[in-house]
Amino acid sequence: MSLPTLTRRRAARLFRAAGDDTGAATAEYAIATMAAVAFAGLLVVIMRSDEVRGILTDLVRRALTVA
Repeated sequence: MSLPTLTRRRAARLFRAAGDDTGAATAEYAIATMAAVAFAGLLVVIMRSDEVRGILTDLVRRALTVA
């Protein structure tokens, strides 16, 4: 069994298909957006904890207190 000969037309078609980046930027933006949403969700969970809230409240009080 022999492989078909690669004609110029087939080579051009393969090259165009391999080099087609249509939608690549959109996919990258979608992935970056999903990562940002996940990070924001993680921050919300952390900020809702009583320990972190106490630390931040103490930090703000110290910053606003005139010594």
